Amino acid sequence: MLKFLRPALIAILIAILASPQEGMAYRPAFRHKSAYHLTANTALLWDPASNQRYFDLGADREVFPASTTKVLTALLVLENLPLDKYVTVSRHATDVPQTKLGLRAGETYRVRDLLYGLILKSANDAAVALAEAVAGSEEKFVDMMNARAKQIGALHTHFANPHGLPSRGPQFTTASDMALIFNQVLKNGFFREAITFKYFVICSKDGRRCYLKSHNRTLFLNWKHHVFGKTGFTFEAQSCFVGYIPKGGNDILIIAVYGCRKRWTDMKYIIERFGHISL
Repeated sequence: MLKFLRPALIAILIAILASPQEGMAYRPAFRHKSAYHLTANTALLWDPASNQRYFDLGADREVFPASTTKVLTALLVLENLPLDKYVTVSRHATDVPQTKLGLRAGETYRVRDLLYGLILKSANDAAVALAEAVAGSEEKFVDMMNARAKQIGALHTHFANPHGLPSRGPQFTTASDMALIFNQVLKNGFFREAITFKYFVICSKDGRRCYLKSHNRTLFLNWKHHVFGKTGFTFEAQSCFVGYIPKGGNDILIIAVYGCRKRWTDMKYIIERFGHISL
């Protein structure tokens, strides 16, 4: 009897081991040319048109947003202020820590120029100056941020300031929520164009110039395609990024990575292996 049962048991065991198990990593037909272990704490590659998640590594896990916070800051500014309106810089805005433009109290800049500083250089002083111009104070602007995030569907997000620096108050998001927020601001033509610039020069109303260079290193790498978006880094958040890569025609894939030690390598691996886009 055992002689007949043994082959059957072996066949069943082989079938179980060969079938996908809950919790096992997804193995797509596309094979990356070499093995790579992601350094990201959480990551998402998402097609907003079909709502398909091509890759999901704990994308609903709470993380620190760092300067990707400025994506929502930019959205609120674009929804509430004319681009050519002049904004006067307050003393409070100049007191924020680096990274910043070095704005001076009493200077005036157009909203569009401060937005370039916010998006390309990730300037914290520009974030506060714009927040005050929209809401009258940084605190009221933060209330607007959290209300707008909920409207978009980012239900596991709470911001404490307009720039993403560490705060005494609660400040957290998820890769999924930031992808939703980023997808919303992409509908604005100014933002969509601004994230493509490597360099830009802005001027105060009095003519003082500030030279900007994008923090998005993918614009400077020798990749076949650029990934357009917003970077972030603090010691508690580590390196992060939310952005998009064109998929073909008008289609895009949105990528969000948080808690990375090797941000650009992580992004390249995810896009190539799971998005099937060669970089």
